[in-house]
Order: sequence, then structure tokens, then C-alpha cells
Amino acid sequence: MSRVLSITAESFPIAGSFTISRGSKTEALVVTCAIREGDQIGRGECVPYGRYGETIDSVILQIESAREAIEAGISKDELAKLLPAGAARNAVDCALWDLEAKATQVPAWTIIGDNAPSPLTTAYTLSLGDAEEMGAQARAQAARPVLKVKVGSADDEARIRAVRAGAPESRIILDANEGWSEDNLVRHMSIAAECGVSLIEQPLPAGNDGMLADIARPMPVCADESLHTREDLARLRSRYDAINIKLDKTGGLSEAILLKAEAQKLGFQIMVGCMVGTSLAMAPAVLLAQGAQFVDLDGPLLLARDREPGLRYDGSLVYPPERALWG
Repeated sequence: MSRVLSITAESFPIAGSFTISRGSKTEALVVTCAIREGDQIGRGECVPYGRYGETIDSVILQIESAREAIEAGISKDELAKLLPAGAARNAVDCALWDLEAKATQVPAWTIIGDNAPSPLTTAYTLSLGDAEEMGAQARAQAARPVLKVKVGSADDEARIRAVRAGAPESRIILDANEGWSEDNLVRHMSIAAECGVSLIEQPLPAGNDGMLADIARPMPVCADESLHTREDLARLRSRYDAINIKLDKTGGLSEAILLKAEAQKLGFQIMVGCMVGTSLAMAPAVLLAQGAQFVDLDGPLLLARDREPGLRYDGSLVYPPERALWG
């Protein structure tokens, strides 16, 4: 049975704005891939990421370059050889997972070989601002069990202390998005330790993170921008204690499953994260995040509107996707 591919660029407004060390945005720009086979449609969503040179247009062109193979019935394994790891492959790979689940009437978690998924506690992200603004954000979200806090300036001490004061009971993840330097790393980590921070994400720029192997790490340090696929794990072992798996970096759920398994064998803690996208992008990641030490799948909570149907969120609990959404 032949397949029909459709590719759509969509925009979802962010509630307010979302700011990290590299800049701000007010909308989530996503690319959705739909693959129809007979009466069944499989869907996947990706978020093109400028940090890796991706744009809406470049991702659409990449998917278009594989149209003939996709419509001819390409497998997930063949797709991994045809497209590089990144957003474009993610959208197609997740659409193929969804299509298989719909066509076989077998849930994606069963195809993966996992037990039935459970609700997960997700971190909730606080956008980068001055210390007063971030303290106010922390107070407003202090009931949430885990806060992910965007930092990444030359001096983040006041921000870290303000967030801890505002949310004294929450576990805190600091995400510097490559924004710290060798000059301020040790000081920032010392302040984080004093404030009881649970995890620090990507403090130094990818490619310039060797210092992490030579210093004491008072709390786990997690690779994000430094990690894409399994090929990166060997060189990260001495520098990082955890890895952040994002489907837009791995090129989809298929590689992400293999990456998670290999990282666990090597002793890494697992975090499953996301770009700012809709529930369609989060749904496969919820399955991947089962058993992870850290979960950061709050993308839809940051949007002014989500897809319908979307994932069910209850406070900081995110529930596995209904099959009408994905898988």
C-alpha cells in the first residue's frame, strides 16, 4: 500500500515570552510530518533549532529530499541512513512510529518492548530574567516539585539565590545553555551547591567543555548541547554525569531509545528534555522518559494554546499520550 507524505509548518504562541542565554522568542515554530497509508495517518512534530543551523525551510527541504523514499515505504532503520540526526529526521521517525502503532493497533510502548507507561513528574521552566523577575517566577511556581531555571550570564549568583528563596522546597535544575565560562564555572557551581541545586545542565560551550573533567563536580552535570547521538557518549564520560536526550537532537525516537540504553550501561543518569513544542512533540518523549532520573517535558505548559487533543497535565504530572494524539 502506497504512502502519502504531507509537511506543514505551524506556529503556536508562547504564553508571554521564553528567554534563555541565547535570546528570546514569543512563538514555537514547528514542522509537522504526516504519513498516510490507507485509512491510517502517522504524525510527528519537530522544532527546527537555530543553534544547529536549522530553520523551518531547511527542515522542510530535508524532509522533501526523502519524500520518494518515505512514500515508497522506507523503514525507520533505512531512514536513519538517509537523513542525518536532527529535527527533520525526528518528525519523520516519530510519524513512522505513530503510523506503525495505528496500522497494527499495537500501542507504541508495546512495540518498544516496555511496560505500560505511567504519569511522570516534569520540571517546569523558569525563563531567564533579572534576579527580581526570576524570584517572582519561583514564588509563583513554588508548589511545583521540580523547577528548571534558565541561567547563563557572567554573574548568576543573585538569580540562583532569588530562585532558591522563592521556591525553598522545589528541586532545582540550573540550565546555563552554554552561557558560563572557565572563569566563572567553579564559583557558580559553588553557589549552586550552597543552594542545594540538584543538577546543572550544559554550563560550558559544547566543544569547550574539557575543564569539566578536571574539577570537582559537587552535583551532577548534564550534557545537552554537547550530546546528540550514541557517537558522542565516549568523549563525554569524564566530563558529565548525566545526559539530556532530546528527540530533535537524536533524530527521533529510534536513536533515542538506543542512546538511552547505551548511556545507562555507561553509568550516565538520564534526563529526557524537549524544545518548546506541542503535545505531539512531547508524546513519544513521555514513553522514552519512563524510568529517567530527570524529566523536562513542559513544552505545552509554556504555550498559550496546544494541539487538540493534547497531553493531559495535572500540575507537574504529565500523563502518557492517548492514542488519538500519538502512538
